[in-house]
Amino acid sequence: MLASLPRRQRGGASPVCLYQDREEGDVDQGALLTGGVFRFAQKTYNLPWRGVWQNNDWPEDVRRWFYGFDWLKDLRAFGTNGARLLARSMVASWADRPPTDSVARESGVMGRRLSNWLGHYEFCLSTATEGTQQLVLDAAVKEARLLSAMLPLPPSGWEGLAVLRGLLAVYMAVPYYDGFFKRFENQLPLELKRLMTDDGIVAERSPEAQFRCVQQLAAIQGMFTVLQWMPPDCVPVMLGRACAVLRAFCHEDGGLALFNGSQERGAKAVRGLLEQVERYKVVASSLAKGGFVRLTAGRALLLVDAAAPAPYGMDLNAHAGTLSFEFSHHRQRLFVNCGAAEGGAWRRALRNSAAHTALVVDGDSSSDFGADGHVTRRPSQVRCTQEKRARVHELHLSHNGYYPSHGVIWSRSLFLEPSGEELRGCDTVEGERDVSFTLRFHIHPDVRVEQEDEEIILHAPSEIWRFRQTGGVIALEDDLYMGRGVPERTAQIIVQSRPGRTLPVTEEPAESANKAAKSPRRQQRVEWVLEHVPL
Repeated sequence: MLASLPRRQRGGASPVCLYQDREEGDVDQGALLTGGVFRFAQKTYNLPWRGVWQNNDWPEDVRRWFYGFDWLKDLRAFGTNGARLLARSMVASWADRPPTDSVARESGVMGRRLSNWLGHYEFCLSTATEGTQQLVLDAAVKEARLLSAMLPLPPSGWEGLAVLRGLLAVYMAVPYYDGFFKRFENQLPLELKRLMTDDGIVAERSPEAQFRCVQQLAAIQGMFTVLQWMPPDCVPVMLGRACAVLRAFCHEDGGLALFNGSQERGAKAVRGLLEQVERYKVVASSLAKGGFVRLTAGRALLLVDAAAPAPYGMDLNAHAGTLSFEFSHHRQRLFVNCGAAEGGAWRRALRNSAAHTALVVDGDSSSDFGADGHVTRRPSQVRCTQEKRARVHELHLSHNGYYPSHGVIWSRSLFLEPSGEELRGCDTVEGERDVSFTLRFHIHPDVRVEQEDEEIILHAPSEIWRFRQTGGVIALEDDLYMGRGVPERTAQIIVQSRPGRTLPVTEEPAESANKAAKSPRRQQRVEWVLEHVPL
């Protein structure tokens, strides 16, 4: 296989073979960059002065993004000659004198950087001087050597594929370094095996990570097409399965569901990616191996996070959203989670349970996160059973994420009517004492809401829904939504527990024998219903 690729002389300055990145860029970000600034997580930062990369005081998450050169696609989308020259100077200045920052040497950052340099080579470097091109290619080879020496990598989610894609991109450009291809070829099946289930669901348990994996696999398959080689068998097989799962993670509006670090992205971006690689519009029949439940009835879609956050190494974008759900009807999202942010305080806040359509005990989250971003505490037991009675979808779930701190178990039952026009729920907190809890139902900003006595009316475009509950105290509160990349004002329905409203639980004799008789278990329960109102 290696002998079929044309060789180039070591003194040549042009790449032998290139794959052009096809991801759509942000024109507005490109315009900002040409003006000497960029935006990240709702804040504006200055570009490195005169290309001196050492002179910046950006936060770590900003550096992690910027050092990956993902913004080259934004300059390409802006498309002016000034954008081209800026991209060239930034790449060349890095190649000449890269920062000594440890973030710059992280494997995922290096992999993305190499993919972006060579994926946008035609845009910013093909007309550069021979000396500049040689400088960049030499730097790419040097970084690829470092990256190759790091393999095999610890679990790092979808960025593990970005690392391998970066190695393949460098090999295509300078094929006499065939060790890069051998490392790629050896590691790819292993990486896919730990990153995805046999059904094609990513271990990160995130629609965004699913999108990214499809993106990386599509690019790798495209690179083999450019080489006029057959890709390894695992690439088209896992790509097909991953695409089916990605479709299953989408609402009817075409955008992604908002679980574990995801934003909507929008139908155009998702459809554009799928059209690159998909021959048939297949939707995965089950997401159970990934810990999600997907139920459809009539024109309604219910998506539920039915598992604990992803394991260590795959959890940097995990949220404390266990048992949260999203509900849409036709193309309109009704109940949602709040989304995700790229970094900063927004990112930390949106990972909490309160930013999800979930139950929150005493203001705490069901999982905790450390300063390094990894999950430090998660539910150790999450249960999910699904059945169908008289054509009604029934889902019964529970987790013990609040047991260590509050001594209670949260159970949630959901009932979706066959018409799709009624969703009922029962949320129960069970333990040895009463606790204060809040049920939160976040509403999509395209839906207008108002309270009428003990009911909440949801005015969606062309339809009306009514929400009511028993067992708690209902109210409307202001809310913010980050599903479309910027903060949007919206509302949330909250149902507060009522102290003292408990029900005794009769225990089985064997279970009772293991507990002190003076510590009876108690239940606090809220029942609710969302129903469509005929016009």
